[in-house]
Amino acid sequence: MLNVLKIAARNLARYRRRTLLTSLLIVIGMVAVLLFVAITGSFKAMMIGQFTDSVLGHMEIHRKGYVASIDNLPLNLNIKAGMVGKIEEVLKRMDAIEAYSPRVKLGAMFSNFVETTSIRINGIDPQREAATTPLMPGRLIEGAKGGALLSKGEVLIPALLAKGMQVKVGDTVVLVATNRDGSVNGKTFKVKGVMEGVTGPGGRDGYIHVDDARELLRMKEPEISEIAIRLKNPAQLDRVSAQLARELAPFTNKEGKPMLEVHTWADLSPFSNIARMIDIMTVFIKIMLVSIVLVSVMNVMVMAVYERIREIGTISAIGTPPGKILALFLSEGLLLGLAGTAAGTLISLAVIQALNIWKITFSFGIQKNLLLTPAIHGGDVAAIAAMVVVVATLASLQPAWKASRMDPIAALRHV
Repeated sequence: MLNVLKIAARNLARYRRRTLLTSLLIVIGMVAVLLFVAITGSFKAMMIGQFTDSVLGHMEIHRKGYVASIDNLPLNLNIKAGMVGKIEEVLKRMDAIEAYSPRVKLGAMFSNFVETTSIRINGIDPQREAATTPLMPGRLIEGAKGGALLSKGEVLIPALLAKGMQVKVGDTVVLVATNRDGSVNGKTFKVKGVMEGVTGPGGRDGYIHVDDARELLRMKEPEISEIAIRLKNPAQLDRVSAQLARELAPFTNKEGKPMLEVHTWADLSPFSNIARMIDIMTVFIKIMLVSIVLVSVMNVMVMAVYERIREIGTISAIGTPPGKILALFLSEGLLLGLAGTAAGTLISLAVIQALNIWKITFSFGIQKNLLLTPAIHGGDVAAIAAMVVVVATLASLQPAWKASRMDPIAALRHV
């Protein structure tokens, strides 16, 4: 086999220009795919991180039916205090969970004593929320940074609302909410800070202490709307969410149906469609790479067989078996694939390293100077490289089969 590879290498060297052009096409395809995977993978990870680490967490637990009505923030679908304790027992047993934070969500009217508008309020435990969504403190664009996010009697308001109603840090405002029974209650708060939105200037979410939220809603028991969860390893999201769903399945209502639902960030964020689109685009880019390799290698091998018909007839006439001829041309396709793959991989890794040194920054919504850090996993490189080599070898199969089945006499007569 080694001798066959040596002969195949010599044959490729005889036609340097054609070999170089074919290898160059493979290299360009490899570089395009690996760079696309590295850059889009980095953008996808950054985008997901902005939502999971700033707002949502990796997963959330709700009472069944809550998410379907989440636009209304239904108070009648809160999780009762007794059930909260049972859920926390389950979460503490799961090693994959790093932190979790209970929240109370409600709609309220926000007033600066001159104007009134609507606002969505998140009642949070500041320490647990910061552990679950570690990028949230970084969204504070006005107000003292460091220490606790907020204390009882304080509110964090969205930038859009602060600008529109001319509210500044230190001002006193009023929140008015309607509880489950339909009665109205109001409470004054001091503005602790102004929060930057995640997806753009349309955010209307404010934050108060969870105890204040319960007092505002006149809750007799410490109910919650949801529990946000942060994982130690986000790559295990699907496995952990399935495990958590199984752990919570025994908690049923009077009809014997599950009371709770587990939702991943992808179930809750519309930007999950962008992540799926990136994955689809990656598949199409890989298909384009396969097409480039298939056409280029098949073209060069067909031409090689056509130009070497008399040569094939000669080696066949002196007793070279068809299997050896087949192996010879397959080896040429294999070497083309290996050479193009090796060069393309090295160039791609060098460019990825250069992009990280160069430090590309961009904006996402109103988030400024986000750093793009292209990276590619060894498994992705190995999979793409193997695909190219296999396709290059298969592309040479038909010309190689044709060469191995030639009649020696007819081949020697070819002009």
